[in-house]
Amino acid sequence: MKHTDYFSNFLKNTVNLGQFNLDLLADRVDAIYAALKADPELGLRVVRKIPQGSWKQETIISPQNGKPFDADFLLQMKEEPDWSEDVHEYINAVYKVIHHHSIYGEMPHSRKCRCVYVEYANNQMHVDIVPYVVLGDGRQVIINRDDEQFETTNPSGFTKWMKDKDKIANRNLRRVIRLLKFLRDHKNSFTGTKSILVTTLLGEQVSEWKKISDPGYYSDLPTALLNMVNDLDQCLQQNWIKPSIADPSNPSVTFDHRWSQETYSYFRDRIHAHAGEIHDAYYETDEEESIKKWQGLFGDKFQAPEVSSSSTKFRAAGAAGGFAGGIEPAGASSSSRSGRAG
Repeated sequence: MKHTDYFSNFLKNTVNLGQFNLDLLADRVDAIYAALKADPELGLRVVRKIPQGSWKQETIISPQNGKPFDADFLLQMKEEPDWSEDVHEYINAVYKVIHHHSIYGEMPHSRKCRCVYVEYANNQMHVDIVPYVVLGDGRQVIINRDDEQFETTNPSGFTKWMKDKDKIANRNLRRVIRLLKFLRDHKNSFTGTKSILVTTLLGEQVSEWKKISDPGYYSDLPTALLNMVNDLDQCLQQNWIKPSIADPSNPSVTFDHRWSQETYSYFRDRIHAHAGEIHDAYYETDEEESIKKWQGLFGDKFQAPEVSSSSTKFRAAGAAGGFAGGIEPAGASSSSRSGRAG
């Protein structure tokens, strides 16, 4: 059974990052950007900021207890011809401002391969600042400090690809990605698989032709979850060896460096197990047993939404005299099926 009301409640109250934290994240990114822009040297090189990653793709989730949530943003900088042989200078220039800043210099901060990060109190959250340059030949790049080279990127192209795929999936792709990230982070499933890989692999399963042959393929969240994970499972089962995963916005770039054969094999096994669990919970016809199976996958917080006193009265009235016109009471579980999923 679908239990769409359970899914809505689970996303809202357990999986999704709350609006307070989303606003806090945006405010802190704005403050960091303002500090970088205000620097007399770096500010002249700064063009704009571009949100990216799970924050931009709307697939960010509430973190595990004691672990931070984070935001990535591209800091577009003007090309500096004098740095063409020393590309790490883009990252160093950002780090210098953060390191000597009156506020951020006193906070945990450092350089990583492609960014400078700032960590907030008690490891509550951190912000990754990724220098980004549009070269004279039009190529868009970020900086790999470890390898001392530019890496081609296309942030607007990936965002468009993601939006297009989500639209095909009736706005359910982002929700399915959040659910799988919850399984990874909160249920310790396929630990080690980066979010960009989960996003890309799931997005690649979404296509218009599946809706043509079955209009209900992505009709609601549990149906989309069933079909996307099943399609992903079938794809993975055909590949014992880690396949090459191309950036959908730039096929000449791959995400292959983001995981190993060992990580891939573990992900492949776990997705196979989850596909079976989702199938069993979805097609279980006994309501209580179906809920138990969904809770076996997602945990005890997979619950029905709380019923208000007015809803309780409405239900009572319905129990006494029926519902006019066959209207179903709010919060009732849906056992109807559409498309291939039933």
